[in-house]
Amino acid sequence: MTRATTAAMPNTLGQSHERSVRGLAKAFAALRSIFKGMFDPYRPELHYMRGPGPKWHEKHGHAGPIGR
Repeated sequence: MTRATTAAMPNTLGQSHERSVRGLAKAFAALRSIFKGMFDPYRPELHYMRGPGPKWHEKHGHAGPIGR
């Protein structure tokens, strides 16, 4: 009789545990993202391109900006 009763009842403790584990995983993922952003050595603003270079101008037959 006990088995039938426990089998019919929802396992609220298990669901609660799953939610807390998911919550912790999300919190750790957020912290990891923050730390990665703070200590990531890649800085794209140091590597931006200013525009087409001489090879592009040579290939496309363009001498430079209009007005030169």
